[in-house]
Amino acid sequence: MNNLSLGSLDALPLLEHLDLVAAPTAAAISNWPGIAATDAFGVAAIDPDLADTAAFCEHYGVGLDVSANCVILECKREGKRWLAACVILATTRADVNGLARRKLGASKISFAPMDKAVEQTGMEYGGITPIGLPADWPILIDSAVIAHPRIIIGSGLRRSKLIVPGKALAELPSALILENLGR
Repeated sequence: MNNLSLGSLDALPLLEHLDLVAAPTAAAISNWPGIAATDAFGVAAIDPDLADTAAFCEHYGVGLDVSANCVILECKREGKRWLAACVILATTRADVNGLARRKLGASKISFAPMDKAVEQTGMEYGGITPIGLPADWPILIDSAVIAHPRIIIGSGLRRSKLIVPGKALAELPSALILENLGR
């Protein structure tokens, strides 16, 4: 096992294996300032049939408390529609209709339909990650995610997962760190 491993995952250095992530994720990683100076980012190939969080965590021995989910939200207000992302620990549920709706200034908010989330992100459903989302999308991140030294998130593909320092997600374009986003 290397220093990137979690559970039974034996992750590889991310910069050397960008073929294991979605194209928008690879582009964002390639342009991320400072990532080349660290070996704290990893990627692990997984069985795509086990990409869903509960199945993944059980099979690979990874705690739900170090796994983060990224969900795409569709926001509406006064005839305007926009998309945003919400990143929370797998042990919690996003406060979509409370904190997220208020922070995003939406009068109505819901989970984006699967086809729209896939089309707009360029990522596979069940593997969507905040890394590589459009730069103008707000990305709401629960402070508990940022607090972890290493967190498991999607790679943009169902066949792999990323291992990243939680605090690195705070550097994403349009990232907003919120207390109690996950409940």
